[in-house]
Amino acid sequence: MFNKNFYQLFNKRLNKLFNQKFTIKLTATLLLVSQVSVAQTQLQVEQVSRSASGLKNNVVEREKTNLKSNLKPEEQIKISQRTLAFKGMSRPEVSYARQQKATSNLLTSTLSQDAEYDADSYHSFVIYSGYSELILDIDEDGYYQSFSVTFDADILSSMANEQAVVYADLYLSQNGGPWVLYFSSDDFVITGEDSEDEFEVVTQLDSGYVADHYDVLIDLYEVGFSAVMATYSASNTNALYALPLESSDYDPEYIAVEYYDEHSGGSSWLLFGALLALVYRYCLVKFGQY
Repeated sequence: MFNKNFYQLFNKRLNKLFNQKFTIKLTATLLLVSQVSVAQTQLQVEQVSRSASGLKNNVVEREKTNLKSNLKPEEQIKISQRTLAFKGMSRPEVSYARQQKATSNLLTSTLSQDAEYDADSYHSFVIYSGYSELILDIDEDGYYQSFSVTFDADILSSMANEQAVVYADLYLSQNGGPWVLYFSSDDFVITGEDSEDEFEVVTQLDSGYVADHYDVLIDLYEVGFSAVMATYSASNTNALYALPLESSDYDPEYIAVEYYDEHSGGSSWLLFGALLALVYRYCLVKFGQY
């Protein structure tokens, strides 16, 4: 009898110990798998944004006013074809894709079109200045879902008022990470060293951008050429460094809800009465058996 009881007790404790270890290992495995799954999900989240661009004028200012009013007119913020082609790509990937496209154009172009890629047609460019403006932060946590970038590109030439047709790529780098293209502009014209041709890009981050600090980089191209003509970034100015940004899905609107309890006294007495009734019923059932 003693041996049987000892065996049962030993077997019970052994099973309990095994179940505890198994539960701990299973829990640890599930936690590890869940963390990996979350990490993979975060890596796969698509970053969605929309931008409006143009020479710094009333059109762009009106778009900024709309954003400040928390209006997001889809018809006013259109995605350029260049943005659709390269958005989400890293800077080296964009550079390679543009070079491949230029090579393809050269192979298929006619003799009259070849002059477009003649090295003698290059102008010399410089981006004289660039800065940013933070526009909208709904939940007031210090991270903005919309912002603008303005830059002034000039032509270095002995000829006064010389003009060139250019376009720009804009990149974001999250907390020192790789440069990822978020916008490519349409063609625009710059004139010599004129300061009146500042170009502005207003951007609304819709989803996929976690609250963090982002640097900005601008690459300037001359239309018809695949090489970058000028670059300006957070390395040149603090105005493009560590912008506190997040997309609108991380920037929810705060709605204050006020609750007025006009009958709090009556409700309290009603609750107290219900509690007494339950206690009374319990006593009847409990002691009625004796």
